[in-house]
Amino acid sequence: MPVITVTLIEGYDGRTRRDLSERLTDAARAAIGAPLDGITVMIHEVAPENYMRGRKARIPGTPPRSASQVVRDYLAAMEQRDLSVASSHLADGFTMTFPGGAVFSKPAELMEWAGQRYLEVAKTYEGFDEATGPDGVIVYCFGTLSGLWLDGTRFEGIRFIDRFTVAEEKIRDQRVWNDIAEMR
Repeated sequence: MPVITVTLIEGYDGRTRRDLSERLTDAARAAIGAPLDGITVMIHEVAPENYMRGRKARIPGTPPRSASQVVRDYLAAMEQRDLSVASSHLADGFTMTFPGGAVFSKPAELMEWAGQRYLEVAKTYEGFDEATGPDGVIVYCFGTLSGLWLDGTRFEGIRFIDRFTVAEEKIRDQRVWNDIAEMR
């Protein structure tokens, strides 16, 4: 079974080291099919005074927010209708695609379109899944929608799945699937 050894400069917090270990474990499992309990990850830390690159002493970098956290922050801003904050999470060239082939590049465009369908909508999350790929991290979030139709009638329990591509802490695209058309 594989033994993966990593050398890091001292200073990364426990959460970051755990995330690294878990992702290396997942990568080994996906690549060679090893069982989880057969994969060992060891992190060896080097004191900063014993670490040099390019003739310069180095310090640990700041780990990025997880892709799921970037998505959560964006969705929270959208639910609060804080379009400025929501937009700050989007990469240049961002697109979002909704059921029926509706494509938008700005949160304000989505709000205008959605305003013809319902008065308000909120998401209840059942989970967030991540998969790392060559273009960034794919984040799936899924759960149910609730809110108010245009006539003021409440709705709830409508299933949804959103798929995001996140790279460099920015969302590149969002694809949305839900059962709103079935419930309307």
